[in-house]
Amino acid sequence: MNRILISIFFFLFLSFGFAQNGKLLSKRLVDISKTPIWERISQDNELHSDFEHLKKLDFYFITYQSDSLKVEGIIVEPKASGKYPVVIFNRGGNRDFAELTIGTLIMYTSKLAEQGYVIIGSNYREKDEFGGAEINDVLNLTETVKEIEKADSNCIGMFGWSRGGMMTYLALQKSDKIKTAIVGNGASNLFDTAKFRPKMETKVFAECIPDYWNNREPELKKRSAIYWADELDKNSSLLILCGTNDKRVNPEQADKIAGKLKEINYDFELRKFETDHYFSEYKTELNELVIEWFDKRLKK
Repeated sequence: MNRILISIFFFLFLSFGFAQNGKLLSKRLVDISKTPIWERISQDNELHSDFEHLKKLDFYFITYQSDSLKVEGIIVEPKASGKYPVVIFNRGGNRDFAELTIGTLIMYTSKLAEQGYVIIGSNYREKDEFGGAEINDVLNLTETVKEIEKADSNCIGMFGWSRGGMMTYLALQKSDKIKTAIVGNGASNLFDTAKFRPKMETKVFAECIPDYWNNREPELKKRSAIYWADELDKNSSLLILCGTNDKRVNPEQADKIAGKLKEINYDFELRKFETDHYFSEYKTELNELVIEWFDKRLKK
């Protein structure tokens, strides 16, 4: 009898925990002048002209619940009152490398936020499986935004860069809540990544993906959209951005996933630029493209 009661209690505990997925646990306003990026974007404690738009935005550190874990993230909101479409930003890197920071969102999404968008991003859980269980930390943000007063939770887009592109493909496979998405220099074939950058396999895949060497093929396929492009949400759409001089993700991956998407008549565009992984020479064009895409596909 005791075992039955314990089992019931455990089931109810788990059910309650997962029912709280996305619950906003804390939201703290950030003074960007106290963050590391400030020295790059200001002089004599005044914003450079290219960053004057930041005066129109508020930045917040958040903590939210995901699979009974506490996960950290960041929100950018327009200061002006209103209800705004949401863009979930998926960071690159892994574990502590290339963590999501205020600086990340300033450089990649602040111009977008200024045009009337709420940006929200996750730093993923501490145990990073590189496209494993932490995909839930992305998907659960679609629940978190329901608690954000200025966010229109019925109008959600997604923007992922590098590893975040892989996370974006996974989100489009597993969710029907993403109306449109942008992938920038994102991996769509981890087998190719392992060949292109062997250290990614030994230092990232093998260290992050559980029991990697015994399950290499199925685990890499799970994370490679090239093998399940037909499972992406058919009601969504996708802009793929590719730097043809990218040394971190093989630019050929963009052409190959585009070929797959064309075969299934998916709503997508591929835009290629002669630049590196970070679009170093095309920051202005990148901002313009991102704003144009979301204005056309997400704003009502």
